[in-house]
Amino acid sequence: MNLPFLGPRHAKKAGAARRADPEAVAALLSECELLRSQAARAGVLLDDTPASLEALDQMVPRWRDDPEILPWLGHDAGLYLGTVVVRTVPGAGWRIRPDGEPVVRLASGRAVEVVPAGEEWAVSGVPELSQLYAEIAET
Repeated sequence: MNLPFLGPRHAKKAGAARRADPEAVAALLSECELLRSQAARAGVLLDDTPASLEALDQMVPRWRDDPEILPWLGHDAGLYLGTVVVRTVPGAGWRIRPDGEPVVRLASGRAVEVVPAGEEWAVSGVPELSQLYAEIAET
């Protein structure tokens, strides 16, 4: 399995996790190390709840000044949004598309591409992560 967003270091681990246990995939996708470290520096606790998405929306976006961090942080923001959805919305779960990109599949069957949403948030702050979560959770 090719998971381009994880890089070569995690590809073998992710492939084994996907075959072995969907919870292992969820754990791997929830790491979001860069986002978690940026949030911690700003005093924001990311506890995988909708309230933490609201706290992220209030952070001063210092990452926008660093073109090397911006895409990675946006990717992490999308994965974090997906993590909160998977952990709090009944019936939601991660699916890996054939191209290796993760999406959140809702109980309704709708697939939500959270990574592009996180990337947009990192660049412009719009739409807010908490707003996206509310829209996803009500469907």
